[in-house]
Amino acid sequence: MDCQGKTVTEARLAVLGLGNILMGDDAWGPYLVRVLEAGYCFPEDVVLRDLGTPGLDLTPHVTGLEAIVLVDTVLSAGVPGELRQYRKADLLRRPPSPRLNAHDPGVGEALLLADAMGLGPAEVLLVGVIPERIAPGVGLSAAVRRALEPAAAAVLGELSRLGRPAVPRRPAPPPDAWWEAAAPAHG
Repeated sequence: MDCQGKTVTEARLAVLGLGNILMGDDAWGPYLVRVLEAGYCFPEDVVLRDLGTPGLDLTPHVTGLEAIVLVDTVLSAGVPGELRQYRKADLLRRPPSPRLNAHDPGVGEALLLADAMGLGPAEVLLVGVIPERIAPGVGLSAAVRRALEPAAAAVLGELSRLGRPAVPRRPAPPPDAWWEAAAPAHG
């Protein structure tokens, strides 16, 4: 199926990739967005965006939507490559903590602010992966790369649950992870 003719009327649902493409496994969120864009066509009211590390600038990206699916690395007990899923209530269970670095996406703060304005999404799912390494460098570790397919399935399952199923492209082109292609080879 060709998705090129898609015109977005008004986004009602967003899949938002968070992470720094220059910090190893932290590129997982943006990479997963590229995997989904390459492999599937989405309903016209569903948008996919690579937001990088937005911090508190995340708020405008979550307001006015019915639902959001966030994809990012998460600090959690477990082994690299394991997936974690958190709903809105899970993300808001603890009060926001001080932001200690530029990577901290400020998800809780953005959701609280959007809700305070009466514009917060009713449905939120964070699909996260436990990283192996977040350090300067380009490219995902093998464990985190293996998590892309099951994470894509989790995102697609959530979209179907919300009544916005995606349609697979046949054949699907490879994802456009331009930052990996542009990185110098290491020997």
